[in-house]
Amino acid sequence: ATSFRTFDTICSATQERQDAVIALLEEPLDAMIVIGGYNSSNTISLAALCAERVPTFHIEDADGLDPVSGRVHFRVAGVHHVESARDDWMPMDRPVRIGVTAGASTPNNKIGETVARILATRGLVLGEGV
Repeated sequence: ATSFRTFDTICSATQERQDAVIALLEEPLDAMIVIGGYNSSNTISLAALCAERVPTFHIEDADGLDPVSGRVHFRVAGVHHVESARDDWMPMDRPVRIGVTAGASTPNNKIGETVARILATRGLVLGEGV
């Protein structure tokens, strides 16, 4: 007789990030930035989860955001190997709420650089009253 057993082996860091994103998505957000490798399965899953509720932009790092032009270059959530760009991703005529998350292996410095670029898009500098 042949038998097998299955186990839910999602790592704790990935589960914690998914739980945190689910809680964050309960907030009124204008957009979500998901930072991490385009080949990272947990980052792809986070982007897909976010895209169900709010406009979502999966970027590999801060280079995906151009604060001068206001353009974001991103991987389309849920569509493998399709990249796009948008100039109007962040409304400039009103206050906005941007959620930020990252894949489990995304270094903290990449997250910080991305937050700084998001703020720079609005003419703000991280650490100066922000």
